[in-house]
Amino acid sequence: MALLTDLYQLTMAYGYWKEGIDKREAVFQQFFRRAPFGSSFAIAAGLGTATEWLKDFQFSKEDIDYLGSLCGSDNQPLFDKEFLRYLNCLEFECDLDGVAEGSLVFAQEPLVRVRGPLLQCQLIETVLLNIINFQTLIATKAARVCLSAAGDPVLEFGLRRAHGPDGGLSASRAAYIGGCDGTSNLLAGKLYGIPVRGTHAHSWVMAFDTELEAFESYASAMPNNCVFLVDTYDTIEGVKNAIKVGMKMREAGLHLAGIRLDSGNLSLLSRAARRLLTEAGFDDTVIIASNDLDEYSIADLKQQGTAIGIWGVGTSIATAGGDSALGGVYKLSLLRGPQGEWQYKMKHSDDAGKSSTPGMLQVRRYSVDGFMTADLIYDELHAPESNWSGTDPLHKQDSVQFSDDTPFEDLLNPVLRTGKPVVKNPALDDVRLHCQEQLALRGGGRLDLNGEFNYPVMFEAGLQQRCEELMNRTSADSSGQPLQLDTQ
Repeated sequence: MALLTDLYQLTMAYGYWKEGIDKREAVFQQFFRRAPFGSSFAIAAGLGTATEWLKDFQFSKEDIDYLGSLCGSDNQPLFDKEFLRYLNCLEFECDLDGVAEGSLVFAQEPLVRVRGPLLQCQLIETVLLNIINFQTLIATKAARVCLSAAGDPVLEFGLRRAHGPDGGLSASRAAYIGGCDGTSNLLAGKLYGIPVRGTHAHSWVMAFDTELEAFESYASAMPNNCVFLVDTYDTIEGVKNAIKVGMKMREAGLHLAGIRLDSGNLSLLSRAARRLLTEAGFDDTVIIASNDLDEYSIADLKQQGTAIGIWGVGTSIATAGGDSALGGVYKLSLLRGPQGEWQYKMKHSDDAGKSSTPGMLQVRRYSVDGFMTADLIYDELHAPESNWSGTDPLHKQDSVQFSDDTPFEDLLNPVLRTGKPVVKNPALDDVRLHCQEQLALRGGGRLDLNGEFNYPVMFEAGLQQRCEELMNRTSADSSGQPLQLDTQ
């Protein structure tokens, strides 16, 4: 799968090779500039998938043959044969540090840091962005939906609307990390161990002469998985037919697990259904709702006092309804010079939010009484020994001092060293639990759905000063020497 990349990664790699700088040590950071869905936070996801891909990174003979068939505008081979032999023998040897999946993360913070030969760091840009951007987006959407559900189970039903087979698989994995309790996606259940849920569609009811006959037949076929979809015709009559079958099941020692509403006024219908179920003695029969739900419609229904107990959410989770993509980027931040010295590298922009940050970046998260209080981005090459302070250049907040005895953790941790895993990917259930624990640590309602930014993410004072110095200089001085600051 080494060709799961953009052509320009290979053309740049070819250029580095021809210039003789392919083995220069480089550092790249992956981050996003704006949290999705108008929110202030995201849920990191996809690192496990990415590391599984990277640990087997290599170009196959078929890959090399294909690259050799490509031609430039002069109809001559795009890459020379010696370069293709170089790729054929390439052994991946980059280091990768990442934020644990399920962690709360914020704009400008590195999710992944890659260190290694410049050419190799460049080659893996596209696949890291492809995997981590998408899964982080979906996990964040799922977390928002689950926050709106306020403890009610949420099931992900989005495979049929997902962006292709892999989009469906990745979405199911990420949605589970974000808090969904199960999926309708059987392949995701097999591959990732996610609980699978599902009963029947309207076509089952329509295949029989009457709705009652359809429910009776389904109860006979699947007595241990009995949730009836009651809105094929008249919803209230559908509930009554479900109760009739439920009573026969009860006499046989069986259980009517639930009914599902998929259309109409879910608030009114759920309350009416609950009343009928309770009067018939089905207090423990749950009402499941679907029908193009998202975090906003669920929050509204909860406010109305709905009787819905489980939420089936498909399209809005699997396709990240409301935000088509996470604007994650991958930027060079350090490069070894000819004499082995580190050179800071920074993308400049008149828009401060689009500039990149130079250095060997790390994120330090401070907490008080167990709750997250602030994140500080700093450069490991210049980490202060004490007296840490930070500023928020984007939101013009005053400088903040951090006590040396305030509890903290650094978020970027080793995942690969010289291309080989140094830790085992955690089980997906543990990742999901970590996400729930992270959301519980947010405290004070700071990370609501409305996007108000009041969780501090700051730059360490020394790092901010170096950024300003680089921003205030041109990309090259009058002698044409590369822009750099002393990193010693």
